[in-house]
Amino acid sequence: MSKLVEEKESQKLDFEVEKFLNIFPEDLKESLIKLDNFSNLIEVVLDLGKKPEARFLNYMEYLRETPVIREDIDIVTKSIGEFDRDNRAGIERTLHRISAIRNRKGEIVGLTCRIGRAVFGIIDIVKDLFESGKSILLLGKPGVGKTTLLREAARILSVELKKRVVVVDTSNEIAGDGDIPHSGIGLARRMQVPYNKEQYQVMIEAVENHMPEVIIIDEIGTEQEAAACRTIAERGVQLIATAHGNTLDNIIFNPTLSDLVGGITSVILSDEEASRRGTQKTVLERTSSPTFDVLIEIHGRDEYAIYKDVSKTVDRYLRGFPISPEWRNKREDGSTEIKKADLAEKGGDFEEEYFEEEDFQVEEKEINTPPLKIYPFGISVSYLNRAIHSAHINYKVVKKLTEATTVFTTEVYRRKNPEALRVAEDIGIPIYSIPENTLHEIKKFIEKMKKQNSISFTDLEHIEKMIENVLYTKTPLNLPPTDAKIRKIEHQIARRYGLNSESFGDEPRRFVVVYPNEEREE
Repeated sequence: MSKLVEEKESQKLDFEVEKFLNIFPEDLKESLIKLDNFSNLIEVVLDLGKKPEARFLNYMEYLRETPVIREDIDIVTKSIGEFDRDNRAGIERTLHRISAIRNRKGEIVGLTCRIGRAVFGIIDIVKDLFESGKSILLLGKPGVGKTTLLREAARILSVELKKRVVVVDTSNEIAGDGDIPHSGIGLARRMQVPYNKEQYQVMIEAVENHMPEVIIIDEIGTEQEAAACRTIAERGVQLIATAHGNTLDNIIFNPTLSDLVGGITSVILSDEEASRRGTQKTVLERTSSPTFDVLIEIHGRDEYAIYKDVSKTVDRYLRGFPISPEWRNKREDGSTEIKKADLAEKGGDFEEEYFEEEDFQVEEKEINTPPLKIYPFGISVSYLNRAIHSAHINYKVVKKLTEATTVFTTEVYRRKNPEALRVAEDIGIPIYSIPENTLHEIKKFIEKMKKQNSISFTDLEHIEKMIENVLYTKTPLNLPPTDAKIRKIEHQIARRYGLNSESFGDEPRRFVVVYPNEEREE
């Protein structure tokens, strides 16, 4: 053991990490010690007959070239506590979690050994939000640090603010295995959950029996748990929780969890109200007040997208308006960079925000500027500018609709067909939809533009799918500008589906519009 400590002294190997390493066979332990990026290790995977893996956030490394044998798995299982009904076990007084995979006979044939770390200071970027007393919902993909943030929140609120904090710890991942909780949660009390399906009952028990000011929960995933969250919030207790989902819209359209952000329902408007709003008669509206006041999307260890007013944000989203979070990032010097919040709240900064419905201005002038000028609607301007810059192409993002030669939006907003997009159609500006408002999808689209020297989909299967979709959306489709040969094919596909189509514009930006049957042009 002393030799192990000496070898890792430079990396400040602590006692808990030693305990994690000591559960593995000697050769795997040595391989783990030698990893260059050991401090970023997330988990070790041992599957019978496969090479052992060390997994990091975006990649993995093999720990040896020979496959895992039964003896390797036996060594690990004998070094840890008993597995519960969820096939999870831990190492007492640590944050590590070991999960088992069993065969049909109940024998363990695979292990996922996740290393747990208490990271002090991780909450600094969003500390003010946790100290506000508002209920906070955390979203993000596995491994980005949601549970670590919960643990640090428990410590800060119980130690620094002297609040009565109860941690409902279903998997023992927040406060570790054993009867004595890990010191990482500070003075917070921990209630363990015997079985994951009983989590909602323990949540209610915590409120009724222990008078907490704050309750912290990991992984809200069922309707009963969502209902328990609402009950707790209505009693004036601050809730801090994570949920199954990466982004706000994941929660909005999740029938099980949508109540966390107010729920959604379909409402039929009167003709007068629909005309006043400029929408269809059937619209989506929020059902009730959100359980959580603030929602934080964790995009990385030091990158957060924050919606400070969930009710207002959800309302705007359902009405078809773009929404924009407040972005917070930690700089290399440790300071926090904050990018502007929702334009509707603070006026916003053009370079960092989405354009809002209220921003577009229609003027009676022709749009004939030669270079491609993009008006983003519901698209991050920051992402779009980064994508254009990385592609090294001469395109420009404009703020006014009347300055644009094309409009970028998302498929969600395109289906909603808000006023700004209808105006663009009326004055003949092509509209192109991107699957999601992410940097990855925007870059893919821009690269396609660069490759084709215009926004052109030459993939006939994709074109056909887009045209076929008009049958269901009942919404006119503006296809990207392309040459006469492709336009001819587009017209042929439209006729095959019984749809009408017309060409608009001048070369080289002439494009085809496909109409639903009820909107056929004579």
